[in-house]
Amino acid sequence: MQSLSALAKFIGCYERYGQLIKSYGLKWTVNNDDIIIARLIKYSGANGNACTNDLFNWVKLVKQEIPDFSVFMDFTIATGLRLSESIESYRLIVELNEKGKLDYYNAERNVLEHFRFKAHFIRRTKKAFMSFVPNELIDCVSTSGLIPTKDVIERRIRRRRLKLCFSDLRELWASQSVRQLSQPEIDFLQGRVSASVFMQNYFNPIWISDLKTRAIKNVNILLKATK
Repeated sequence: MQSLSALAKFIGCYERYGQLIKSYGLKWTVNNDDIIIARLIKYSGANGNACTNDLFNWVKLVKQEIPDFSVFMDFTIATGLRLSESIESYRLIVELNEKGKLDYYNAERNVLEHFRFKAHFIRRTKKAFMSFVPNELIDCVSTSGLIPTKDVIERRIRRRRLKLCFSDLRELWASQSVRQLSQPEIDFLQGRVSASVFMQNYFNPIWISDLKTRAIKNVNILLKATK
């Protein structure tokens, strides 16, 4: 599939190639074992703590080199959202706050309710339902005046000759969160709802009374590591 795709682009018939793929129901497949092995190899050059510190140090370095990205970096590591979702959420907070109607954030529960904006966050394969965020961080986002875009963020980071590690931050968030949250809670907060009967029909974070406390504790631990 990869070779055919490259060939189709090279000889200028990629549109026709796309039509044939759809007509014959061909799909790209990825071996899950290979994904796990690649992830282990990626960080096998150092022990786990060193790798973790490398990512936290990367966040610190970005904040140091580009001070007006500081709040955005805190927001991204606090939520564990994908980069595109972090940008969308951050912009929405700023824009709604300027209109004086930040109904996106439930201050009593310390939660961003992404599910209220389905067009932005509930997509076919990538979803975000809710994120626990401290009031103080939401206040910083609201008043930051930053309206981020993916191109601007990536371009300015590259100009400082720094790597782009946002996907690694999402992985770090999930891995670090196991100390405070269960797997279903982590999956839900990162927008993964499996086809299991439990997740589809019974899991509801509203009924977990201490979820907010544990989730906010997790966020504070992550934020403290990037100070």
